[in-house]
Amino acid sequence: MYEKLETRTFLAMLVGVSLAFILLMKPFFGPIFWAVAIALIFHPVRQKLAGRLGDRPNVIALLTLTLCLVIVIIPVLALVTSLVAEGVVVYQKIQSGELKPGEYIDQVVNSFPAIEAFFAEFGINFTDLRDRAVSVFVGGSQLLAKQAIGFGQNTFQFFLGLALMAYLAFFLLRDGNKLIELMIKALPLGDERERLLFAKFAEVTRATVKGNLLIAIIQGALGGFIFWVLGIQGALLWGVVMAIASLLPAVGAALVWVPAAIYLAATGEIVSAVILTLFGTVVIGLSDNLLRPILVGRDTKLPDYIVLLSTLGGLAMFGINGFVMGPLVAALFMAFWGIFIREFGEVDPEPETKLPPSATESQQSGPVDQG
Repeated sequence: MYEKLETRTFLAMLVGVSLAFILLMKPFFGPIFWAVAIALIFHPVRQKLAGRLGDRPNVIALLTLTLCLVIVIIPVLALVTSLVAEGVVVYQKIQSGELKPGEYIDQVVNSFPAIEAFFAEFGINFTDLRDRAVSVFVGGSQLLAKQAIGFGQNTFQFFLGLALMAYLAFFLLRDGNKLIELMIKALPLGDERERLLFAKFAEVTRATVKGNLLIAIIQGALGGFIFWVLGIQGALLWGVVMAIASLLPAVGAALVWVPAAIYLAATGEIVSAVILTLFGTVVIGLSDNLLRPILVGRDTKLPDYIVLLSTLGGLAMFGINGFVMGPLVAALFMAFWGIFIREFGEVDPEPETKLPPSATESQQSGPVDQG
C-alpha cells in the first residue's frame, strides 16, 4: 500500500511539474511551434544531406537551417516589411483625405441600387454595414501603421524570437530522431500507437504548412499581378492581403477581388471589371479548388469540409498559427479514434451472424486507413 502511495504521489508530481513547464514555455509558443515545423518540413532535405555528407550532424543541421533561412524566412520577412510599408502609406492617405473608403462604397451603391434593396429584404441596414466596412478598412490600415511603429520599438524582441526559433530548429534538425525515440519510451501509450501519432503529426504539419503557404503565395502573386495589369493602386498590398485571405478555404482571395471587380463596374470600367472577374473565377479560384485538395487534403487524408472547418476553428482559437494547428488537431482527433475503433471497438459476432472473412477484413481496414 505504501508503494502505491509513492507511485501515485510521484505521478501527481510528474503531472504538476509537466504542467508548470508547459506554462513556463507558453510565452515562447510561437518560436517553438515554428521551429518544430521547420524541422519537420526540412527533414527530407536533412536526410539527403546526411546521405552525401555522412555522419556530420552539426554541419548537416547548419546547412539545412541556412537553406531554410534563404528560401523561406528572408523572403517572408521582406514580404511582411513591404506589406507594413504599403499599409502605412494607405493609412496616411486616409488621414489626409486622399483616400475616402466611404465615398467608394457610396459610389457602388449609387451605381447598383439593387444592392441596398437586397440587404433591406433581409432586414440589414446598409448604412450601418457601410460604416462597419469603413471602420474595418480604416482599422486595418491603422493596425498596419501601429505594427510598423511597434516593429521599430520592439525590434530587439522580434529578432530575439527569430533567433530563438532558429536556435531551436538547429537542435531539432540535429537531434530530432533521438528526441522522438525518447518521447516514445517516456509516453505510456504503446510504442506502435505513439509512432503512428508522431507520423501523423509530422505528415499533417508538413502538408498544411507547405500546402497552405504555397497556395497563399500562388494566389497572392496572381492577384497582385492582375491588379497591377489593371492599374489598381496598391497592387502589392492587395496581393499580400489576398495571400493572407487565401488561408481561409472556400472564400479566400475572393474577399478582395470580388469587391474590387464591383467597384470597377460601378465606376464605369466594365472591361476591367469583366477581366478581373474572369481572372479571379477561372485562374485564382481554380488554383485554390485544384491545389488545396491535392496539397492539403490528400496528404492529411482529411475530407475537404474537415479541412475547412478545422482551419476556421484554428484561426479563431490560435490566431495566424491556427491554419496549421486546426487541421493538426483534427487529424490527431481522427487518428486517436481510428486507433480506438481498431483496438477497442471490435466485438466478435455470434457464429450465426459472423461475416465472411473478406467483409471483416474490409471493415477492419477502413478505420485504420482513415487514421
